[in-house]
Amino acid sequence: MLSTQRWSEQGLALLQLLLVASFSKAEERGCILMGEPEEPQLFKTGDIILGGIFSFHSSWRNIESTYLHRPLPLQCTSLNFREFQLAQAMLFAIEEINNSTDILPGIKLGYKIYDECGSTARAVRVALSLINGNEETASMSEKHCSGSVPAIIGMTSSSPCMAISTVIGPFHTPLVSHFATCACLSNKVRYPSFLRTIPSDYYQSRALAQMVKHFGWTWVGAIRSNDDYGNNGMGIFTETATQLGICLEYSLPFIRTDPPEQTQKIIKTIKGSTSKVIVAFLNPMDMDELIVAFAHHNLTGYQWVGTEGWISDSQIAIAKGHYTLDGSLGLAIKKAHVTGLREFMLDVKPLNSSGNKLFTEFWETTFGCTFNHKKQTGERLEQCTGYEDLTGIKNSFHDMSLMPIFNNVYKGVYAVAHTLHNILGCGERCSNTIASDQQVILQHLKNIRFKTKEGEEVYFNENGDPAAKYDIINWQPKKDGSVEFVTVGLFDASLPEDKQLHLDNLTLTWANNSKQVPVSVCSGTCALGTRKVLQKGKPVCCYDCIPCAEGEVSYMTDSITCVRCHPEFWSNERRDECEKKETEFLSYTEIMGAILTLSSLLGAFFTVTVAFIFFRHRYTPIVKANNSELSFLLLFSLTLCFLCSLTFIGRPSDWSCMLRHTAFGITFVLCMSCVLGKTLAVLMAFKATLPGSNLMKWFGPRRQRIVVLAFTFIQVVICIVWLTAKPPYPFKNLRHFKDKIILECALGSPIGFWAVLGYIGLLALLCFILAFLARKLPDNFNEAKFITFSMLIFCAVWMTFIPAYVSSPGKFSVAVEIFAILASSFGLLFCIFIPKCYIILLKPERNTKKNMMEKKS
Repeated sequence: MLSTQRWSEQGLALLQLLLVASFSKAEERGCILMGEPEEPQLFKTGDIILGGIFSFHSSWRNIESTYLHRPLPLQCTSLNFREFQLAQAMLFAIEEINNSTDILPGIKLGYKIYDECGSTARAVRVALSLINGNEETASMSEKHCSGSVPAIIGMTSSSPCMAISTVIGPFHTPLVSHFATCACLSNKVRYPSFLRTIPSDYYQSRALAQMVKHFGWTWVGAIRSNDDYGNNGMGIFTETATQLGICLEYSLPFIRTDPPEQTQKIIKTIKGSTSKVIVAFLNPMDMDELIVAFAHHNLTGYQWVGTEGWISDSQIAIAKGHYTLDGSLGLAIKKAHVTGLREFMLDVKPLNSSGNKLFTEFWETTFGCTFNHKKQTGERLEQCTGYEDLTGIKNSFHDMSLMPIFNNVYKGVYAVAHTLHNILGCGERCSNTIASDQQVILQHLKNIRFKTKEGEEVYFNENGDPAAKYDIINWQPKKDGSVEFVTVGLFDASLPEDKQLHLDNLTLTWANNSKQVPVSVCSGTCALGTRKVLQKGKPVCCYDCIPCAEGEVSYMTDSITCVRCHPEFWSNERRDECEKKETEFLSYTEIMGAILTLSSLLGAFFTVTVAFIFFRHRYTPIVKANNSELSFLLLFSLTLCFLCSLTFIGRPSDWSCMLRHTAFGITFVLCMSCVLGKTLAVLMAFKATLPGSNLMKWFGPRRQRIVVLAFTFIQVVICIVWLTAKPPYPFKNLRHFKDKIILECALGSPIGFWAVLGYIGLLALLCFILAFLARKLPDNFNEAKFITFSMLIFCAVWMTFIPAYVSSPGKFSVAVEIFAILASSFGLLFCIFIPKCYIILLKPERNTKKNMMEKKS
């Protein structure tokens, strides 16, 4: 209890002490630095200080921590000449601005440039050093420490940019990158203060997909850096490629710190694949590692498609195994030239430069000498003088192939300078103070638009990205084994989509130094007349080519569907064109039509001949017997029956369709009416011989004519009703034959057609019954047995006609109907009139009244 009270008293005393200290400094608020301050590698004082972050060293030495004291700072190793050049570009731009009277007159720009050593954690730390001023204590305005730089220039990789932007975004400090291309950085919700002078990978990925599609490569492999740059870029490429009908056989991640097993897996996958094109979304350091493995396994003959990360990197082009990439095609930042930059970079003075330590390290690394006699290096080095000839050294520092990237740094510095120029309201002179509100600087920077001294226009869109323009580079090997970067086209995202990509195919060199465009497809092109059918379990680019079905065509290659032809057209044998179907009808020129026409004319000729014979012998007993008037009317109707069959032959028309059925119906009823009249006349004649019978009085020639006309009139009425209500019409029958059009006459009203046939059948049946009843009358005079036989033929023909007509397709149904007409007509002609002609012509002795009146027992 006593102990507790003692601790409470001590705590209260400590609180009182803190309150006193706080009130004593109430008038002087400030920022207090936590931890050790970070020292910039390059520094120069000025009225306004710009921040810079570059990876002067590509790695660091691991120091094992004892956890007994604060961890020591990173010991950076492996001087990176490329990043040194980028920092030089920033220094050049600042010096140029300071010497200019057109921009920020009277204002001197200074800089603090830090080394992030390839460490994202260190990059965040030095970024915080830039925005808080890095002093141990600093005065503080309302929103932030007064030591903050107006903007930070630099950062080559996307992942560190994402980390830094996440941290400094709430403070609205702009970060202007020259080489961070991840499309994810265009997200202004997550990275509100990030801007860049290099196009977003959103455009590069889409451009790569369009280029792959341009050459007809639909089956490709892919390798990507396993970081934000590679994963996001490949994600956009895959999405766009899918939309364009391109399939990825494989997509493999790789980063230079992967174990050898991952490299072996990549080699094995490539060797086992069927695609011949590989899209490599890799940064230069990862590609450096891979090409050594490619050369070791002699992995040649593949067409590489690269990104701006490595396609124009001269160090990769001279690396061991670079020949495996010969013929590579890819996108590069548009060529640029900055006047005076090359000379500035090569004019390095190690002892007189800002950041003496860094320039000294650069000099020692370049010439393999040392300024420090006491330096323990483990090997004996020559003494550096500081006057060695830098122009005589050939290393990556002299390589100016990355001038477009240097230009991006240059443009970033000028963008910030123009922003400050506008904010300070500079005319002939500028105020040497700057508004402390970073948000104002960021807003003005987003809206800046200017032209460089080379005439290039610089501006940012709503996402903080510049206009997307790329050169298309082709690796073309020279005779001495070196590689020449040849510009073979360009991509401009500001143009309409169909005009964005421009390529000069004639100047391209492909893998294995070939001049032929490589083929990389899972399945070949489906020819005209075929369609794609996907192979089970495989991507959409793998398919079989199936011929179109009958009646279907495909008008283009690689069609996914076949188009059915118009009902009046049919596919040709190749299934690539619809041809008009052959029209078919019973014509006079074909054999069947000619035979039926000849039969019809012969029937009419025979009938006319019989009529002529009967007319010549019209006064003989056999002609006068049983009403010669009906005989001549019957012969006339038979002639019409033979001739009406001709209306069924030939191309159907409106008139022929109506005429053929009505003429057939009326002429046959006229024929049946005459036969019925003759049959009734025979019956009445013999009934009249019975005692007390006067039937012939009531059924004389006049009444017989009335019977014929009455029965015929009924058929005429039926035909008029049929033609008035729903007449027959020409019809294109497309159902019976797939490749033919049958021209026929539709019935119009089936009821009318079957009413006409039914009425004819009714009269035929009535004739048959009456003739059958008269079969026992005297033979010499009896015409009834011939009528009976003719009616048997007639009924048999038309009974077989019905199923044959219904089941016969096309013109054959017409032929069946004509055959029925001719058969029944010939039956009537031969059965009724030929026996009489036989007697008239060959047995005239029997053509007497006496012979007609005799009865046979």
